[in-house]
Amino acid sequence: MSAHASHSVHLALSVEAAWKRLSDLSQAPHYVPGLTGCQFHPGPQRGRGASRRVLRRFGQWLDETVIDWHEGSGFVLRLHHGAQGAPFPFREASFSYALEPTDSGSRMTLRMDYRLRGGRLFEGLLAGSFDKVVRQIAGNLKAYYETGVTQNPAFSG
Repeated sequence: MSAHASHSVHLALSVEAAWKRLSDLSQAPHYVPGLTGCQFHPGPQRGRGASRRVLRRFGQWLDETVIDWHEGSGFVLRLHHGAQGAPFPFREASFSYALEPTDSGSRMTLRMDYRLRGGRLFEGLLAGSFDKVVRQIAGNLKAYYETGVTQNPAFSG
């Protein structure tokens, strides 16, 4: 993929404690803005091949399927809209989470890799928006992991 947005946050949690939350794929609505729920597709709920549908308001949804899984340290999700491929405006999109230990806890790096249907011109125009979204998700994830308090007002779960 040709473009990416990434952001890292320090977590006041060990890698093991952070992984316990991260590897539970049902937790995303607690920290991803705008999600109202999560439903798993048939099959595994963790590891390579696990797949979920994240729900948004007004009946909107997005499928996320694990395409790479590193037990204890992270995974990569392919973002798609059913069998139709990546949702508009993406030609391809994936989102990864990576954990690493630090002296005082752990570091989580979130990264969205993407190609847009409009090519590099649109990627340049939208890069700031994608950076902002990834930064917001990382901040919400940090607050949720450290406090257990849902950071997404759209989710009542």
